[in-house]
Amino acid sequence: MLRAAGEADRRAVLHWRNHPDVRAMSLTRHVIAPAEHDAWWDRSLADPARRIMVYERYDVPSGVVTFFDLDPAAGSAWWGFYLDVDGLTERGELLPAWIEISREALRFAFDDLGLAVLHGEVLAGNEAVRAFNRRNRIREVGSGTRDIDGTAETVIRLEARPDDRGTSR
Repeated sequence: MLRAAGEADRRAVLHWRNHPDVRAMSLTRHVIAPAEHDAWWDRSLADPARRIMVYERYDVPSGVVTFFDLDPAAGSAWWGFYLDVDGLTERGELLPAWIEISREALRFAFDDLGLAVLHGEVLAGNEAVRAFNRRNRIREVGSGTRDIDGTAETVIRLEARPDDRGTSR
């Protein structure tokens, strides 16, 4: 289940984001300091073009989905997510949570936000996520190069539409 993030989620989201496994697959890899996170958090919660949603698995906060650059006129937004890697691994729930958060995010984007298209990005080397996306009909629609910590990395642009949902291939 996804719910709107609140003040009580601030520190957990920072902790999840700073996990080495999350940072390794992120477009920014440095450890986020509390002050940097607080500034982002406050801006994000006040921005009508953003939504921060906490993913709960069995009533336990277990991840976060961010929707940004929401454009109601175009029916579009961008998204990203990450999980509580340590907590979910400890409970033996990391893989099912990964599947569920993605599906919940798509459901929220299309059913609750009423979007016509959802954009995202993934590192070209993140083959597990790319394979999962293909299985769930999230299309790769282009690529580009971005400097990530001084290294040129290929980033794949993604797109999902409501009609693409359904059974996995």
